[in-house]
Amino acid sequence: MIGSIIAWIVVGLIAGALAKFIMPGPDPGGIIVTILIGIAGAFVGGFVTQNILGMGAGGFIWTILVATLGAIILLAVYRLLTRRMA
Repeated sequence: MIGSIIAWIVVGLIAGALAKFIMPGPDPGGIIVTILIGIAGAFVGGFVTQNILGMGAGGFIWTILVATLGAIILLAVYRLLTRRMA
């Protein structure tokens, strides 16, 4: 249980950092928001690949790529929402 939570945090950190690297810019939040966007991105990416594209889970690299894609989508949505509120 604790090991899987730590694994999700590590995957989220990697995915969030990659998303931030691909989409640089000033974002409110910091490392915690980056990790949360990465974790949520893993869920979004997993949902899209499994339910919409019909692709199953792969190895670690595939998981990072899917999580990063989801994190990029969520980061773009996050930026749109924070711009509208500001």
